Amino acid sequence: MHRPSGMVGIRHVALFVQDLESAIDFYTRIMGMHIEWHPDPDNVYLTNQGDVFALHRVDYTPQAQQRLDHIGFVLDSPEAVDTWHDYFLSHQVRITEAPKTHRDGSRGFYCLDSVGHLLELIYHPPIMRSLIK
Repeated sequence: MHRPSGMVGIRHVALFVQDLESAIDFYTRIMGMHIEWHPDPDNVYLTNQGDVFALHRVDYTPQAQQRLDHIGFVLDSPEAVDTWHDYFLSHQVRITEAPKTHRDGSRGFYCLDSVGHLLELIYHPPIMRSLIK
């Protein structure tokens, strides 16, 4: 059997968080996402016109077998990487790795969200070429 077609990429991520209000503030006020659906006080679904980012409140430290390394947010140019980096610095977002250009032409940096998740903001040429098609 051949691999089926139709996959367009990772468009949905869901995270457990203890401080839901802080996470909502970070992703809406700092990242510019919008609340798509807030069905109850413990769950929220955010969007940036294409992706669905779910945050689910927990009152414990999750001990899941699967460990998340980081979440990547794709940017449309290398210049956007530096602009976002400067913007995050002005909002006291903790940067863990400064912007860096890789030999494949991608450029990105790493930071922490308000509840400790590692984020990568990255310009990646193959992703952009696939979006322009």
